[in-house]
Amino acid sequence: MTGTGVLADNAIRELIATGAIAAEPAVDSAQIQPASLDLRLGTTAYRVRASFLAGKGRSVKERIDEFCMHSVDLSQGAVLEKGCVYLVPLVERLALPKGMSAVSNAKSSTGRLDLLTRAITDGGEEFDRIPDGYQGPLYAEICPRSFSVLVRPGMRLSQIRFRQGQSVLSDRDLAALHDRAPLVSGEPVISSGLGFSVDLRPAEGDLVGYRAKPHTGVIDLERIGYYDPADFWEEVRSKSARIILDPGAFYILVSREAVTIPPDYAAEMAPYLAMVGEFRVHYAGFFDPGFGWAEAGGAGSRGVLEVRCHEAPFVLEDGQVVGRLVYERMSERPARLYGAGIKSNYQGQGLKLSKHFRG
Repeated sequence: MTGTGVLADNAIRELIATGAIAAEPAVDSAQIQPASLDLRLGTTAYRVRASFLAGKGRSVKERIDEFCMHSVDLSQGAVLEKGCVYLVPLVERLALPKGMSAVSNAKSSTGRLDLLTRAITDGGEEFDRIPDGYQGPLYAEICPRSFSVLVRPGMRLSQIRFRQGQSVLSDRDLAALHDRAPLVSGEPVISSGLGFSVDLRPAEGDLVGYRAKPHTGVIDLERIGYYDPADFWEEVRSKSARIILDPGAFYILVSREAVTIPPDYAAEMAPYLAMVGEFRVHYAGFFDPGFGWAEAGGAGSRGVLEVRCHEAPFVLEDGQVVGRLVYERMSERPARLYGAGIKSNYQGQGLKLSKHFRG
């Protein structure tokens, strides 16, 4: 196995070959990304009364038995309804070697649909964090927040990244990396990661984002480039370089900065911090090596922000720092980079809805 850092695609293939990652049906090569593995839904969803963690010494199956309201057969496709919580056993299971941990996250398209998706494990005391040496099944907690969705077995709503040792860059190392290979357009804001701000002053026109409509139809997750955005989203326009976020509403906005992830690094959008304001910037998706990298067709790609306002209306202004990217070292350079020879939906992106919508 390779050295310290986030495991790249070839190392993930080795984990599959040695049985550290097992699945039936077997893992498809299309699931393997430059620095992560897509996880597939199984054949059954359990509608549960509430979100939960298994807790130390307890299995997820025990908790499903405790909180399950009914089960849903996904084999012919089934609708997961807005506002409900579901647990879906995933196809993949793990037998991680000692010294290796993992972290899961929703895929970018999942986050852009406000489809809350988190991994839980037996004995787990945190969402999306798989402890060192974990052996056992994986489950996805799914809660559609804005739109009901039609899902089928094998769909890939989340992904998992594997780590050996300490991989996160210190602020000093991050600043040195930026000096060698600029990570962001403009002056970097470095504090426990690379800060990014919201763009509410577009170069052309006054379209600054989208807001999810409260009463819409179902989105079939297999349909790509199919839906009319106007059926699901309201355009958010501003001539004043500010907007007021409404409590409970979900927005798609875009960062002012163009971000670059060099080939030997990966990044993750850090969780919302309460002192930023009365909203949360969702942190769906990983940033793979090569995201925004010029040699992989990027030349800087802006980050799409999935924003939900909390208890009080909140004024969001152009250039306001709303989150940060945490950079990590790769254990080795991936065989393929994001956007280079693989289907990468969001390379070179600006303000962009999920791949399910036209335009």
